[in-house]
Amino acid sequence: MSNALTTDAAAEPKLGIVKEVGRRLRAGDGGLVPILIGLAVLVVIFQVKDSVFLSSGNLTNLFTQATIFILLAMAEMWVLLLGEIDLSVGYMAGLSAAIAVILVDPQFHWPWYLAMLLAVVTTTLIGALWGTITIRLALPSFIVTLAGLLGLEGVLIYFVDHQGTGGTVSVSNRVVYDMVNANLSPLFTWIFVVACVVVFSFFIFRKDQLRRGSGLETVSLTMTFLKIGLLTVASVVVVLIFNANRGSFIVLEGMPYAILVDFAMLALGSFILTRTRMGRYIYAIGGNAEAARRAGINVNRFRLLAFMFTGFTAGVAGLLYASRLGGVSDGIDGGNLVLLAVASAVIGGTSLFGGRGKMISAVIGGLVIATIYNGMALLNLPTAEQFVATALVLLVAVALDSIARRGSAVGR
Repeated sequence: MSNALTTDAAAEPKLGIVKEVGRRLRAGDGGLVPILIGLAVLVVIFQVKDSVFLSSGNLTNLFTQATIFILLAMAEMWVLLLGEIDLSVGYMAGLSAAIAVILVDPQFHWPWYLAMLLAVVTTTLIGALWGTITIRLALPSFIVTLAGLLGLEGVLIYFVDHQGTGGTVSVSNRVVYDMVNANLSPLFTWIFVVACVVVFSFFIFRKDQLRRGSGLETVSLTMTFLKIGLLTVASVVVVLIFNANRGSFIVLEGMPYAILVDFAMLALGSFILTRTRMGRYIYAIGGNAEAARRAGINVNRFRLLAFMFTGFTAGVAGLLYASRLGGVSDGIDGGNLVLLAVASAVIGGTSLFGGRGKMISAVIGGLVIATIYNGMALLNLPTAEQFVATALVLLVAVALDSIARRGSAVGR
């Protein structure tokens, strides 16, 4: 009898977790679970087709490929949370790349930190300009930023072509080049990842504890520890991938610096959205702008700040874009970049209707997009099929978003 009771007691938490996950999925509140399952399916398919896919070298390359998608998705998220959109982030990133690369060139010989600062400040001010026009003239952000896309494309072509280098300017500064192409040592990779796991675990536990203490709807304590456990396991796997020697003729190991930038932007964006008044107001405005206005929130002020953060994050993305490509050209496809940015954010779980999404959504969505392109490139599939596959994944993500909205509405 006692053995049976012990077995039942041990099984109860497991059954409780399954029931809780099932309940949240039926209510349209599955969080990252569906997209993580989809990402796992993609990984299995590509590994079966080509065993090189899960090699440390290819996975590290995949993470660096994902960097531009992740950062541009983060940039897009600031306005998507308001129910707005910025179609110019691709060319904002391109302009940031051009400013930094041109200014550090021997022709101008600016210090790398001043060139980067000016590049990011410029895109932040451009975001402020789009926000001001949208707010003051009561124009749709779609139209304003579409005009911005066309205008910035022209500005980018002008700047690059006037350098007299045939439409392409190469990176001549080591710091700019190393942002993507250099790595932490294995020891510092471990130190950095362990520190991140401790910090994120603390905030996960603290957030769920406060919600339980306040009587708000949240996950069980078992689910909280499960999330922390999964985060820890995933982090250890990532470190082992980065620290494996992936060089053929030289030792090449450690986490690329670009991943540090991703972590920094993720931490900054998550902190603002979850721990500050600005973040709470952005969610409130995205959920119901009129209700937020009647509650005394200065709606236009926070809409403007969101556009500025979009410009800032796009500027950072541009710096990594230039580093990865080793330069900048007048042929940057900013239109395609913005589409992939929106796709990454939506695939990760951000609502196109505003009011729902997290910065981690951009990370997951960016990884999905990078996985599709990386895996199909390994299989030597044509570009046309890559676009079709991305389109199908995006349609599934939007359908899940619609189902989630209906599920949450029914739950209320």
